[in-house]
Amino acid sequence: MPMFVQDSPRRLFWGTLLVRILVGWVFLAEGIQKFLFPAALGAGRFAKIGIPLPQFTGPFVGVVEIVCGALLLVGLLTTFAVVPLLIDIAVAIATTKIPMLLKQGFWAAMHEGRTDFCMFVGLIAIALLGAGGLSLDERWRRIR
Repeated sequence: MPMFVQDSPRRLFWGTLLVRILVGWVFLAEGIQKFLFPAALGAGRFAKIGIPLPQFTGPFVGVVEIVCGALLLVGLLTTFAVVPLLIDIAVAIATTKIPMLLKQGFWAAMHEGRTDFCMFVGLIAIALLGAGGLSLDERWRRIR
C-alpha cells in the first residue's frame, strides 16, 4: 500500500510535530510582535478594537502567546498551553472577525480570519492528539 494511504505511527509522529510547530511558531511570533510594535499590534490595537485596559491586556496577551507558543514548540505542558491560547484566539475571533462578518459579510471575514481559524483548529488538533513523540512531554512520560 502506498505510504500516503496507509496509517502509520511514523506519519502520526511527523504530522503531530508539524502541527505543533506551525501553531506554536505563529503564536510565539505574534506575541513577540505585540512588544515590538505595540501601537499597531499590542496595546494600541487593543484600544482601537475596544478591549478593556489595553495597556495591561496587550502585554498580558503578548506574554501568554510567547510563553504558550514556546511551550508548544518544544512540546512541554502541551495540554496546559493549549487552553489559554484557545481563549486568546476565541477572543480575537469574537472581537475582530465577528464584527467584520456583520459589517462586511462572510467572504471578507473569512479572508481576514483565515489565520485565526487555522490556529483555532490547530489548537483543537493538538488538544486531541497530544504533544506527539518528539516532545518534552513524551520524554518526561518515558522517564517517569
